[in-house]
This record gives sequence, structure tokens and C-alpha cells, in this order.
Amino acid sequence: MTMPPSGQWPPPQQPPQSGQPQGFPAGPPGWGPPQQWAPQPPPNIGRSKWILGGLAVLVVVVLTVVTTLLLTRDGSSPRPPTASSPPTPSTSVDVSDIASANDDGPVDVITEDPTCAPWASINDTLVASLSGWSKRDPSIPVSAWTDNLRADYRKAAEAMRSAADQTVALVKLTPHRVMRELYEQSIAYWRAYADRTADYVPADDHLALVATSTANSIVYICSAITYGAASARGPLVVGGDIQPSQVSLVGDPHNPRRYVESPLPVCSEWTATVTEFQASTEDWRSIDANLSASQWTPEQQATNSAATAVMATNAGKLLDMGARSGNPTFSDFAALAAQYRRAYVQAIPTYVAADNDLAFVASQLVSANDQACQAAGE
Repeated sequence: MTMPPSGQWPPPQQPPQSGQPQGFPAGPPGWGPPQQWAPQPPPNIGRSKWILGGLAVLVVVVLTVVTTLLLTRDGSSPRPPTASSPPTPSTSVDVSDIASANDDGPVDVITEDPTCAPWASINDTLVASLSGWSKRDPSIPVSAWTDNLRADYRKAAEAMRSAADQTVALVKLTPHRVMRELYEQSIAYWRAYADRTADYVPADDHLALVATSTANSIVYICSAITYGAASARGPLVVGGDIQPSQVSLVGDPHNPRRYVESPLPVCSEWTATVTEFQASTEDWRSIDANLSASQWTPEQQATNSAATAVMATNAGKLLDMGARSGNPTFSDFAALAAQYRRAYVQAIPTYVAADNDLAFVASQLVSANDQACQAAGE
């Protein structure tokens, strides 16, 4: 099962099915070769390294040193962090127009959200603007750019800033705190990456990978809603009713800050857990995800059954690390990843291809936290 690497932009465009908004998969994802930088699944997607724990292949043409991006970092020195703690939201923000302002409970599988349709339009426009930039080798620093490459980066930066500006409205509209956080961090990391393109070094690509992962998370959350996996499996999930010890306060939706600006105490452990999960699910990844449970051979049934125990254990670890991170947004992403991974476990006995969206969501949330740690200098 080979999926497109986590942290890819832009995805190949697909013609929508009748009534299907663009920006979402035209049907359940399948399996196929890796694509580059995709905040939506291309045709024939598979269960690659990134669905399992966020392990990302940066791009198909990237040097070996970054082909296992979530396990290793490139040799460039990251820039110094700008803060030692999560940003403090402004106390002057008017929260009356923030639909999620009073959402302070546990996060769970999301079965509906009014922002999915407008998000698809923003996503489509951004994707169409990144065609040249998506072919770049991110290991090339600004000092070695050609004129054409420089123009591609300039156009990409403009497109990301435009997408960020348009996404502000969705920060206000979504009723879910964690969706608000995903939109906020997409905005923050798009802008951070766009700002870095003036004197780009390869380590800056982690900023783009965070935004990619948060954007991917939104796309797959919405896809799981559209194709029914969220409503079919979400109610079966237990263990997500733990009240968070702290929640992210509403900040200025027009100017959100990066949620990880210096390494967190759990960053190294988080990456180690990614590696462990990857190794433990290798056999599971060899199974064609287009096959429903009724089509599995006895050996495939046994492999999937074994994977459920690994995934359930991993979900508990994600929750624990999130709670110990001291960062409410990091914790929310960890908790939501755990819930979607648990939802996927619930799907195994009666698995159909649409359930793959649940695993995609978990993967991308794990990737977002890992890449945020690396962008902060972990």
C-alpha cells in the first residue's frame, strides 16, 4: 500500500463526480505511486509510510537525506526559534464572531462542518497556482536558484499568502476548536514559509510541510464526512471523553502565530514513536487498501487484526504525549489523531475503501506535529 508522501503540494487535479465539490477526492482513495505535495489524495492513492505515523518522503526527486523526512532532517541549520513558549493570544480579540470560541471540550471524530465546501475552493485555487513550484528540489538554497526557479518560489509565496488571507473567514466559521486550529496553523505556516523564500535554506521546507499536513488533515476530515466514514465509524470510538487540561485561547484570526516556536519536551519522543509505528505496521502496508474486508485472504485478515493492536497502542501514546507537551494545540492535534486512528481500528472488521480517509487524517495530524517540531529546531 503506497500512499503519496505526507507534505506534498499541490495534488493532481481530478474531475469531480456529479455533485462533488472540487478539492476533495472523487471517491475513496486507492493506491498508487507517490505524488508531490498533495493536500488532497490523487487517484489511486495508497497506504504509504505517511498514513502510518506521519513518515514523509519529501518529493520524488529529493536527495536521499530527506527522503525519510519524518525520521531524519536535512543538514541545514534551522533558524533560531523566536519564542520559548506557545504564543499568548491577544486579549483584545472580539470572539463574538468566532463560532468555536466556546468549544472547550474533548476533540473527537468530526462528522459535519460548514467550512468544507469553501475550503475546497481555496484549496483548488492554491493547487492551481503551485504547478511550477511543486516540481522544485527543496534541497536547493536560494543562492543556487535559477531565474525560473526564483519566479516559481515568488509565485508560490504569493499564492500561499492569498490562501492564508482567504482562510481567515474559515477560522471564524467552523464550530470546532480543532478545525479552527488547523486553519490557523495553515495560515501561520503558509505565511512563515512565504516570508522565508526571500533567503530560503532547505530547513525552511519544514514550514511548508507543516502547512501541507494541516491542509491535508482538513481535506481528509472533509472527505471522511463526504464519503461517510466519519459518521459510520466515529460513534463507535470510545476513550475520547477526557477533558483537556488546557485549551488554546482564541487569538487574532487575521494573524495567528505558529504553535511550536521552540522544541517541546515531547518532540524527540514523538519522532521515535513515528519510527516505531512505521516498523510495526510494515506487513499491513503491503495489503491493497482497495480490498474490502470481505475480500481479504486469511493471511490478510490476520495481518489487519494484528495491526489493530498496534494502532490502538499508538493512539494511547499519542494522547499521552499530547497531554505532556504543555502545548494545547499540539495536544489537540495529538488527541484528534488518536481518535481517527481508533475510528480506523473500529472499521477493520467491516472495512471498505472509504475508511482509508480515517487513517489519512491520523497520519497528517501526526505529521503536522512532527514537522512543527522540526521547523522549531528539534
